[in-house]
Amino acid sequence: MLRTMFTAPDPGLLRLRVSLRAVLGIGLAIAATGASGLSLSASITSGLAALLALFTVGDATVRRQAVTTALLPVAGLPVLALATALQELPPARDAAFLAVVFGGVYARRWGPRGHALGIFAFMMFFAVQFLHTEPAQLPGLGAAVVLAVAVAGAVRFGPWCLERRTPPAAVPAPPGGRGLSRPTTRQAFQATVACGLALAAGQILSGDRWYWAVGAAWWIFVNTASRGETLVRGWRRVFGTLAGIAAGFVTALPLHGAPVPTAVVAAVCVFGIFYTAALSYSWMMFFVTVMAGLCYGLLGVLDPALLVLRLEETLAGALAAALAVAVVLPVTTHAATDGWIQRALICVRACTAEAARGLAGDPGADPARRVAELELLLGRVRVSVAPLLHPLSPLTARRSRARRIVTLLDECAGQVRELAAIAADRDAGHDSRLTAACLRVEAAVEALLTPGAVPPAAAQAPLGTDRALACLHGLEAALLRLAAPVKSSPRSPLVPF
Repeated sequence: MLRTMFTAPDPGLLRLRVSLRAVLGIGLAIAATGASGLSLSASITSGLAALLALFTVGDATVRRQAVTTALLPVAGLPVLALATALQELPPARDAAFLAVVFGGVYARRWGPRGHALGIFAFMMFFAVQFLHTEPAQLPGLGAAVVLAVAVAGAVRFGPWCLERRTPPAAVPAPPGGRGLSRPTTRQAFQATVACGLALAAGQILSGDRWYWAVGAAWWIFVNTASRGETLVRGWRRVFGTLAGIAAGFVTALPLHGAPVPTAVVAAVCVFGIFYTAALSYSWMMFFVTVMAGLCYGLLGVLDPALLVLRLEETLAGALAAALAVAVVLPVTTHAATDGWIQRALICVRACTAEAARGLAGDPGADPARRVAELELLLGRVRVSVAPLLHPLSPLTARRSRARRIVTLLDECAGQVRELAAIAADRDAGHDSRLTAACLRVEAAVEALLTPGAVPPAAAQAPLGTDRALACLHGLEAALLRLAAPVKSSPRSPLVPF
């Protein structure tokens, strides 16, 4: 796992630059807060707000990202004030916390902006519990939040804005639905039940640090869509926390909150959080856990028993999440994966049609945009099937089926990428046979999407050396081979290929 983290591809060093930017932005936010004469608690809150502003905002355009960043204090400050006001009223505080959980998850139905604002609101309530904020501290914490978001925004959208050089593709929304079948509505109920169970278990473990269990349950539900994804993410969180606590014994504990070395190790942790977030949830949690220990060291309350309690609370949160997804409106891994596969196939069809338009000389055709969308959808398919591909999964037939589907979808993506590259060459001629080949691809996709439909017979390999025609033939062949795993029962064994 460590080797993968350092050898994973990083096109354009984007992940490296984003991580360095995070260290700069969070460091400047904390420095600005300290220079303003605000308290240590305000500085910690400032660092958290800057981290969230740089980590959670993921809109498709720079303009929308800037608007979402500006709205973060609008969502966070009222929650900060509410949590502070209810701090000494445990029943009302707990009810309000669960209401924030429900609202924060439900807000994901409004896309990346709702997702970011929901996370920010939840973490503001969490921060009050972490810091045991008193009403007299509220003005300073509020000022720290506003200052941190402003500094983080200046770093993110300044002259060195990475998103202007490399525009991010929009993250695809989950498959839709109505009522309780809508993913965001269903997850709002699941997360609220999970956090309620975690809150109860956390308070049994500790009357002061119960919020760690709630935080663990909440974050396990971020970017998951099925029972299997949630269970795997919960395991990875526990594993990363355990490793981070072990590291905390040899880093955070010996430092005793000394400012300069703590700041250096914290900067390394911030870099690690951003650098590993897209690669390994366990590694990201490792760095989060070490940084939490450093914050406790600065507050003067860190000891070995607290680190052990952190693990116990995390385990309680993971178990609460597992129980909630098992009994509250559960969605199987198969059902979630099937939705993403269908969307990927529809995108394959759209990519093919767009490339055919380009080959026919249409200047408005843009197959590259469709290819970028397909890559994101395939990423969601891989995340969705990850529980089935886990080495500890006992479902061998399902593992074989999932592996074949991912392999064939990757083959489809490879053919589509090459076809788009050919279509980008405006000097490429249009072969009349391309129209028939595109129609066969559409028919193959339609057969995969229609229950009970019989896949068409495979066409003969094209004669000659026309690259576009060869790509379409290869794409058609891969789609036809997808029929067996896509249309078969998830429990039935597949013939090896």
